[in-house]
Amino acid sequence: MKKKKIQHIPEGKLVLQLYVSGMSPKSMEAIENIKRLCDENLQGAFELEIIDLYKTPEAASEQQIVFSPSLIKTLPLPRKILIGTFADTEKVIKGLGITIK
Repeated sequence: MKKKKIQHIPEGKLVLQLYVSGMSPKSMEAIENIKRLCDENLQGAFELEIIDLYKTPEAASEQQIVFSPSLIKTLPLPRKILIGTFADTEKVIKGLGITIK
């Protein structure tokens, strides 16, 4: 099966922040899933920052993070927040508002 590739990313790179809670199984799964999604579909057209809420707890209140793992798309606007382990690639791509073909 041929992999789907991003056709268009508005306003340049996709800027993502992934908030996790230490090295819990759900955090590790979320990190693996997002890295795979980005590597397979975005091909360098992204910036991904992984923030451990145990190391920087103030980030949770600054970004209004209630659940972990949480993924925030900061650019391009509108800002979007997704929650979970991001195992369903198609749902994550749709939730981020990315157009694929």
